[in-house]
Amino acid sequence: MAAAGKAGSPPYSHPAHGESSLGRVSFLGARLPAPVEAMARGVRGLSQETFRRLLTVVVSALEGKDCKESVTAIAESVDLSEEQLTSLISGMYTLLREALRLPVSTFKQEVFKEDLQELRIPEEFIMDFASVVFGNRRPVVEATTMKQGNKLPSVNDIKWRVDVAISTSSLARALQPSILMLLKLSDGTAHRFEVPVVKFQELRYNVALILKEMNDLEKRSILKIQD
Repeated sequence: MAAAGKAGSPPYSHPAHGESSLGRVSFLGARLPAPVEAMARGVRGLSQETFRRLLTVVVSALEGKDCKESVTAIAESVDLSEEQLTSLISGMYTLLREALRLPVSTFKQEVFKEDLQELRIPEEFIMDFASVVFGNRRPVVEATTMKQGNKLPSVNDIKWRVDVAISTSSLARALQPSILMLLKLSDGTAHRFEVPVVKFQELRYNVALILKEMNDLEKRSILKIQD
Protein backbone atom coordinates (compact mmCIF):
# COMPACT_ATOMS: atom_id res chain seq x y z
CA MET A 1 0.00 0.00 0.00
CA ALA A 2 1.09 3.60 -0.48
CA ALA A 3 2.51 5.51 2.44
CA ALA A 4 1.73 9.13 3.17
CA GLY A 5 5.27 10.32 2.60
CA LYS A 6 8.78 9.14 1.94
CA ALA A 7 11.07 8.70 4.90
CA GLY A 8 13.72 11.36 5.21
CA SER A 9 11.98 13.76 2.86
CA PRO A 10 12.88 17.32 3.98
CA PRO A 11 9.97 19.60 4.84
CA TYR A 12 9.04 22.36 2.47
CA SER A 13 10.25 25.75 3.63
CA HIS A 14 7.97 28.48 2.33
CA PRO A 15 10.05 31.57 1.47
CA ALA A 16 9.67 34.60 3.70
CA HIS A 17 6.79 36.95 2.87
CA GLY A 18 5.60 34.58 0.15
CA GLU A 19 8.54 35.33 -2.15
CA SER A 20 9.48 32.22 -4.09
CA SER A 21 12.79 31.56 -5.81
CA LEU A 22 10.98 32.84 -8.91
CA GLY A 23 10.94 36.35 -7.43
CA ARG A 24 7.19 36.71 -6.95
CA VAL A 25 4.45 35.95 -4.45
CA SER A 26 2.80 32.54 -4.60
CA PHE A 27 -0.91 32.35 -5.43
CA LEU A 28 -1.29 30.79 -1.97
CA GLY A 29 -0.37 34.09 -0.36
CA ALA A 30 2.43 35.53 1.70
CA ARG A 31 2.19 32.73 4.23
CA LEU A 32 1.79 29.13 3.13
CA PRO A 33 -1.42 27.64 4.64
CA ALA A 34 -0.52 24.92 7.14
CA PRO A 35 -2.87 22.31 5.54
CA VAL A 36 -1.17 22.82 2.15
CA GLU A 37 2.29 22.50 3.65
CA ALA A 38 1.36 19.22 5.35
CA MET A 39 -0.29 17.92 2.20
CA ALA A 40 2.74 18.77 0.05
CA ARG A 41 4.88 16.56 2.28
CA GLY A 42 2.30 13.78 2.43
CA VAL A 43 1.61 13.32 -1.28
CA ARG A 44 5.23 12.58 -2.18
CA GLY A 45 4.87 8.92 -1.23
CA LEU A 46 1.39 8.32 -2.67
CA SER A 47 0.68 6.24 -5.72
CA GLN A 48 -1.02 8.09 -8.55
CA GLU A 49 -4.10 5.89 -8.15
CA THR A 50 -4.51 6.84 -4.49
CA PHE A 51 -3.86 10.50 -5.24
CA ARG A 52 -6.50 10.56 -7.95
CA ARG A 53 -9.05 8.90 -5.69
CA LEU A 54 -8.42 11.58 -3.07
CA LEU A 55 -8.57 14.30 -5.70
CA THR A 56 -11.92 13.01 -6.95
CA VAL A 57 -13.29 13.21 -3.41
CA VAL A 58 -11.99 16.75 -2.97
CA VAL A 59 -13.47 17.92 -6.27
CA SER A 60 -16.82 16.37 -5.33
CA ALA A 61 -16.68 18.22 -2.01
CA LEU A 62 -15.97 21.48 -3.84
CA GLU A 63 -19.03 20.77 -5.99
CA GLY A 64 -21.12 20.48 -2.83
CA LYS A 65 -21.60 16.70 -2.89
CA ASP A 66 -21.67 14.38 0.12
CA CYS A 67 -18.37 12.47 0.15
CA LYS A 68 -18.59 10.51 3.41
CA GLU A 69 -19.02 7.13 1.74
CA SER A 70 -16.18 7.78 -0.71
CA VAL A 71 -13.81 8.82 2.07
CA THR A 72 -14.74 5.71 4.08
CA ALA A 73 -14.07 3.49 1.05
CA ILE A 74 -10.63 5.04 0.55
CA ALA A 75 -9.78 4.72 4.25
CA GLU A 76 -10.58 1.01 4.13
CA SER A 77 -8.47 0.31 1.05
CA VAL A 78 -5.26 2.29 1.60
CA ASP A 79 -2.52 2.14 4.21
CA LEU A 80 -3.12 5.62 5.62
CA SER A 81 -4.06 6.62 9.14
CA GLU A 82 -7.13 8.75 9.73
CA GLU A 83 -4.84 11.68 10.57
CA GLN A 84 -2.89 11.30 7.33
CA LEU A 85 -6.06 11.01 5.27
CA THR A 86 -7.56 14.09 6.88
CA SER A 87 -4.36 16.05 6.35
CA LEU A 88 -4.17 15.15 2.66
CA ILE A 89 -7.81 15.93 1.92
CA SER A 90 -7.72 19.19 3.88
CA GLY A 91 -4.57 20.38 2.12
CA MET A 92 -5.81 19.48 -1.34
CA TYR A 93 -9.13 21.19 -0.64
CA THR A 94 -7.39 24.36 0.58
CA LEU A 95 -5.04 24.46 -2.41
CA LEU A 96 -7.82 24.08 -4.98
CA ARG A 97 -10.12 26.52 -3.19
CA GLU A 98 -7.43 29.21 -3.24
CA ALA A 99 -6.62 28.57 -6.90
CA LEU A 100 -10.27 28.67 -7.96
CA ARG A 101 -10.69 32.10 -6.38
CA LEU A 102 -8.39 33.60 -9.01
CA PRO A 103 -9.76 34.48 -12.48
CA VAL A 104 -8.36 32.40 -15.33
CA SER A 105 -7.88 35.59 -17.37
CA THR A 106 -5.02 36.68 -15.10
CA PHE A 107 -4.00 33.45 -13.34
CA LYS A 108 -1.93 31.46 -15.80
CA GLN A 109 -1.49 27.70 -15.75
CA GLU A 110 2.29 28.08 -15.97
CA VAL A 111 2.29 30.18 -12.80
CA PHE A 112 0.14 27.62 -11.00
CA LYS A 113 2.47 24.77 -11.95
CA GLU A 114 5.58 26.70 -10.95
CA ASP A 115 4.13 27.39 -7.51
CA LEU A 116 3.36 23.71 -6.97
CA GLN A 117 6.85 22.79 -8.14
CA GLU A 118 8.15 25.10 -5.42
CA LEU A 119 6.27 22.87 -2.96
CA ARG A 120 8.04 19.85 -4.49
CA ILE A 121 4.76 18.17 -5.37
CA PRO A 122 5.34 15.35 -7.90
CA GLU A 123 4.93 16.44 -11.51
CA GLU A 124 2.17 13.95 -12.32
CA PHE A 125 0.13 15.26 -9.38
CA ILE A 126 0.68 18.85 -10.52
CA MET A 127 -0.85 17.91 -13.89
CA ASP A 128 -3.89 16.45 -12.12
CA PHE A 129 -4.32 19.59 -9.98
CA ALA A 130 -4.03 21.74 -13.11
CA SER A 131 -6.70 19.71 -14.90
CA VAL A 132 -9.15 20.65 -12.14
CA VAL A 133 -8.24 24.34 -11.93
CA PHE A 134 -8.05 24.91 -15.69
CA GLY A 135 -10.13 22.03 -17.08
CA ASN A 136 -13.74 21.51 -18.15
CA ARG A 137 -15.06 20.99 -14.61
CA ARG A 138 -13.85 24.38 -13.40
CA PRO A 139 -17.12 26.27 -14.11
CA VAL A 140 -19.14 23.82 -11.98
CA VAL A 141 -16.63 23.78 -9.13
CA GLU A 142 -16.16 27.54 -9.31
CA ALA A 143 -19.90 28.24 -9.19
CA THR A 144 -20.39 26.03 -6.14
CA THR A 145 -17.37 27.52 -4.38
CA MET A 146 -18.74 31.03 -4.92
CA LYS A 147 -22.13 30.05 -3.48
CA GLN A 148 -20.56 28.45 -0.43
CA GLY A 149 -18.21 31.34 0.25
CA ASN A 150 -18.93 33.70 3.12
CA LYS A 151 -20.02 37.08 1.83
CA LEU A 152 -20.24 40.36 3.69
CA PRO A 153 -23.14 42.68 2.84
CA SER A 154 -22.37 45.27 0.20
CA VAL A 155 -23.17 48.98 0.26
CA ASN A 156 -26.38 49.79 -1.63
CA ASP A 157 -26.54 53.49 -0.87
CA ILE A 158 -24.52 56.13 0.94
CA LYS A 159 -25.65 59.56 2.06
CA TRP A 160 -23.63 62.24 3.79
CA ARG A 161 -23.71 65.83 4.93
CA VAL A 162 -21.34 68.25 6.61
CA ASP A 163 -22.36 69.44 10.07
CA VAL A 164 -20.78 72.30 12.00
CA ALA A 165 -21.13 72.54 15.78
CA ILE A 166 -21.50 76.23 16.63
CA SER A 167 -21.56 75.78 20.39
CA THR A 168 -20.61 72.78 22.49
CA SER A 169 -19.54 72.06 26.03
CA SER A 170 -15.99 71.85 24.71
CA LEU A 171 -14.70 75.12 23.31
CA ALA A 172 -12.07 73.21 21.39
CA ARG A 173 -14.82 71.80 19.17
CA ALA A 174 -16.62 75.08 18.53
CA LEU A 175 -17.10 75.70 14.79
CA GLN A 176 -15.40 72.39 13.97
CA PRO A 177 -17.02 70.62 11.00
CA SER A 178 -17.75 66.89 10.94
CA ILE A 179 -19.20 64.55 8.34
CA LEU A 180 -22.42 62.68 9.10
CA MET A 181 -22.76 59.51 7.03
CA LEU A 182 -25.57 57.01 6.46
CA LEU A 183 -24.82 53.64 4.89
CA LYS A 184 -27.57 51.33 3.63
CA LEU A 185 -26.41 47.75 3.14
CA SER A 186 -27.64 44.91 0.95
CA ASP A 187 -28.93 43.00 4.00
CA GLY A 188 -31.39 45.82 4.73
CA THR A 189 -29.52 47.34 7.66
CA ALA A 190 -28.59 51.02 7.92
CA HIS A 191 -25.68 52.52 9.83
CA ARG A 192 -25.41 56.19 10.80
CA PHE A 193 -22.15 57.55 12.17
CA GLU A 194 -20.11 60.72 12.51
CA VAL A 195 -16.67 61.11 10.97
CA PRO A 196 -14.33 63.86 12.22
CA VAL A 197 -12.53 65.78 9.51
CA VAL A 198 -9.18 64.35 10.60
CA LYS A 199 -10.46 60.77 10.26
CA PHE A 200 -12.09 61.60 6.94
CA GLN A 201 -8.75 62.87 5.64
CA GLU A 202 -7.16 59.60 6.81
CA LEU A 203 -9.85 57.65 4.96
CA ARG A 204 -9.32 59.69 1.80
CA TYR A 205 -5.56 59.19 1.98
CA ASN A 206 -5.82 55.42 2.58
CA VAL A 207 -8.28 54.95 -0.27
CA ALA A 208 -5.96 56.85 -2.60
CA LEU A 209 -3.05 54.72 -1.39
CA ILE A 210 -4.95 51.46 -2.01
CA LEU A 211 -5.92 52.60 -5.51
CA LYS A 212 -2.28 53.41 -6.26
CA GLU A 213 -1.13 49.99 -4.98
CA MET A 214 -3.81 48.26 -7.08
CA ASN A 215 -2.63 50.21 -10.12
CA ASP A 216 1.00 49.24 -9.44
CA LEU A 217 -0.04 45.59 -8.99
CA GLU A 218 -1.90 45.56 -12.30
CA LYS A 219 1.25 46.75 -14.05
CA ARG A 220 3.13 43.60 -13.05
CA SER A 221 3.58 41.28 -16.01
CA ILE A 222 2.25 38.28 -14.08
CA LEU A 223 -1.20 39.87 -13.88
CA LYS A 224 -1.41 41.21 -17.41
CA ILE A 225 -3.92 39.60 -19.72
CA GLN A 226 -2.08 37.96 -22.59
CA ASP A 227 -3.65 37.05 -25.92
